[in-house]
Amino acid sequence: MERPGAGAINSNECENVSREEEMSEEFEADAMDSLKDMPFATIDIKDDCEITDAPHINLERSKENERISKDQIKKRKKKQKGYQPNYFLSIPITNKEITRGIKILQNAILQQDERLAKAMTSDGSFHITLLVMQLLNEDEVNLGIGALLELKPFVEEILQGKELILPFQGVDTFGNQVGFVKLAEGHHINPLLEIAEAAKRTFQEKGFMAGENRSFKPHLTFMKLSRTPWLRRKGVKKIDPKFYEKFISHTFGEEMVHRIDLCSMLKKKQSNGYYHCESSIVIDATACAPRNV
Repeated sequence: MERPGAGAINSNECENVSREEEMSEEFEADAMDSLKDMPFATIDIKDDCEITDAPHINLERSKENERISKDQIKKRKKKQKGYQPNYFLSIPITNKEITRGIKILQNAILQQDERLAKAMTSDGSFHITLLVMQLLNEDEVNLGIGALLELKPFVEEILQGKELILPFQGVDTFGNQVGFVKLAEGHHINPLLEIAEAAKRTFQEKGFMAGENRSFKPHLTFMKLSRTPWLRRKGVKKIDPKFYEKFISHTFGEEMVHRIDLCSMLKKKQSNGYYHCESSIVIDATACAPRNV
């Protein structure tokens, strides 16, 4: 799989990265649904990264303004015991073998109950959620972008010159409400958990409410019943295990982590179905590769 060059990607460039998988999709305006869709077990998100209307980002903020903003965030954090995440860090799924396999799975389920069509995650939206957070305004979004840029060297230090390959195998659900493709067990789990912890630490040190009271269980959502609440009135209250029993041990493929995106849950998705992406970092595993002396 070919990887892009190392460095940060702004919102306009992020759209170009994902454009080749572009496909139109009806925008879902249900904000609460997007909050429930995220991988932090009760939260999952909508789809993949590309941008059509991202705002211009000014990263040249003064240290004084940044300090004031951080103080404001910390004061807000003390006042709020609970919070509604509206942004997240996404690892986009770009391997077409994986997306084709999920599409076959979804079609197999729809052949058994076509009413579930609206519960399915669209092709452009497949991702792994690394962290969820609350960013209340454009200033905080800019600070969030800064935190994402600061995360990059930590990620490369964790990888130590090695590529992070995520293999997906099997299917499961969260309480028979959210269907997801499982991340297979293996040596890739520890570095992924370390990256998630580094992301949480980096954003929390900025004063953001990020990952509060939520455990990180990496998964790849393909459907969720919260998108189709009207089906409960028709007796569809859970995902029947029989729908996906033939895929329990199915191998979907491998994704090489090459990019992490800062995405919005609530802003209008891009034309290819991926979330509105504020900024991205490209992961260069070779940046911290051990050197022979």
